[in-house]
Amino acid sequence: MAASFAAVALVTWNLAILTAGPGADELMTRDLVTAHVRSLMIDGHFNDVVSSDQHTVKPWFAGKLDFAPPVHDLTNLGFLLAGGRLDYVNGRAVAVLTYRYRQHLVNVFVWPEAGETSPRATSRQGFSVVQWTSGGMKYSAVSDAAAAQLIPLADALRAQGAS
Repeated sequence: MAASFAAVALVTWNLAILTAGPGADELMTRDLVTAHVRSLMIDGHFNDVVSSDQHTVKPWFAGKLDFAPPVHDLTNLGFLLAGGRLDYVNGRAVAVLTYRYRQHLVNVFVWPEAGETSPRATSRQGFSVVQWTSGGMKYSAVSDAAAAQLIPLADALRAQGAS
């Protein structure tokens, strides 16, 4: 009886250790923050195309991805379009729209995903991450700016996606 109890306890303990790893959302957030930090660390990696003109940035992505990311000028909200680049997140190539907000750099990662979700804010390693889904696209904004400062960006991009 004692041996059976010990065997069950050992199997349960091992299963608990194996399943206690990070979930899919945590892995995604980790991947996004890593890509954001990498863009800041490597000279010239923040943008592949440098332009504040959405009509320059949007066509730059043509033929480089299997989707066309929406690009919007949000200068009226204080988010100045700086350009865009390609990155690799969550096992796929993604578009990254880059914005400047006051003294902060903001990466907005974009890729196709069905559904509609409201902005959800988290933080990791001192960076704010705001994620939402709108207009057939998944968006993830990452910056050292406070999450509350990124919510107007998310709301504006959601409104643009609905129109």
